[in-house]
Amino acid sequence: MGSILSTTIMVLILLIIIALAVRSSLKHLKGEGGCCGGGGELKAEKKKLEGKQVMRLQLTIEGMHCENCKNRIERAINDMDGAVAKVNLKKNSAVISMDREIAQEEFVKRIEDLDFQVKDVKEVPVV
Repeated sequence: MGSILSTTIMVLILLIIIALAVRSSLKHLKGEGGCCGGGGELKAEKKKLEGKQVMRLQLTIEGMHCENCKNRIERAINDMDGAVAKVNLKKNSAVISMDREIAQEEFVKRIEDLDFQVKDVKEVPVV
């Protein structure tokens, strides 16, 4: 009888561990987990351009997995004068609006310095 009880307890413990692992994996795949050093608690401040928007870029970025990745990129771009970033995890992209001309290479360098890979940069018409 003692052997059956200990086996049952072991099976229950394993089921709980598996359930927690699956739940964590699902959050990670949705981009909601804190896979990269945090759960996204340090969000980028809302920023508006000081002047009229004159230029907009769309970047395709690889290596983003979670809200923390998104926030790191937005903070890095928003720290630049004249630029505001909006990152979309599901599309693996960022749209950067500018109120002055800024070289594309500056954005690519900032993002790649965070260990992400910029795969494409397109100029988008300003609406």
